[in-house]
Amino acid sequence: MNDDEDGYFGEHVAATYDDDSGHEFQPEVVAATADFLAGLAGEGRALELAVGTGRIALPLAGRGVPVHGIDMSRAMVRRLRAKPGSDAIGVTIGDFATTRVDGTFSVVYLVFNTIMNLTTQEAQVQCFRNAAAHLEPGGCFVVETVLPDLRKLPGGQDVVPFHVSPTRWAFDHYEVATQAMSSNYIEVADGRGAYRSIPFRYVWPAELDLMAQLAGLRLRERWDGWTREPFTNDSGGHVSVWEKPVD
Repeated sequence: MNDDEDGYFGEHVAATYDDDSGHEFQPEVVAATADFLAGLAGEGRALELAVGTGRIALPLAGRGVPVHGIDMSRAMVRRLRAKPGSDAIGVTIGDFATTRVDGTFSVVYLVFNTIMNLTTQEAQVQCFRNAAAHLEPGGCFVVETVLPDLRKLPGGQDVVPFHVSPTRWAFDHYEVATQAMSSNYIEVADGRGAYRSIPFRYVWPAELDLMAQLAGLRLRERWDGWTREPFTNDSGGHVSVWEKPVD
C-alpha cells in the first residue's frame, strides 16, 4: 500500500512507528548508535538521511552534536516535531538520495536498513554520491543494514517468514536474479484482514564498497553492530563506515 505523498511511510505507518518493540528501538541499542555516531562527528555536524521520527537524531543531538535531517515523509517528521528537543534539529523535506542542504558535515548516516528503500542500483549509487557531496574532507558516511537471508531459502522457494502469530504474519519475498525483495505483513483485527507490502533492493557489502568508490569514498571500518563486534561470516548485518579522503 502506497497511498499518499509520503510514500510507504505515510500516516498509516507514522502513527504507530514509535510503538515498535524491535531490537533497533531498545534503549541500549539507541544509545550505542548515538555514541558511535557522536564519536565520528567530534566537534562537527551530522546529517541523517531519512531522519524519520528522530529515533537517532534526538539522542545524538542530546550528546551535543548539531543534527540536520532529510526525509520525504511529512507524517514521520510531524512525529519528530512533537517531541521535546526537536527544535534543535533542522529538517529538509525531500528524497534523501538526491536532496542537497547547505554546508558540509563531519558525518552523514543512514540507519535501520534504509539504503534498501532505494529500490534501484542507480538510486543507491546516487545516495552515496549525495552523501559524499555533503561530507567535509576526512568526514564519514555510515550505513547500517541487514544482509539478505538467502541461506534460509530452501531450494526452489523464495519466501522467508519472520513473524507468525494468531493475528499477524510477516514474510520477506526474494527475487534473487534482480536483488529485489519485499517485506509483507498480514494482520487480522476484529475479524478483518489487512495486507501491506514494502519493496526493497538488498545489497551486499562488496557492492556498497564499489558504490563508495564511485562516490570518491574509501572503506574505513566494518562491524557487526554499533558496539563494534567483529563482522564475520555469521553476521546478519553490518555497520560500515566510508571516509572522504583529505587529499
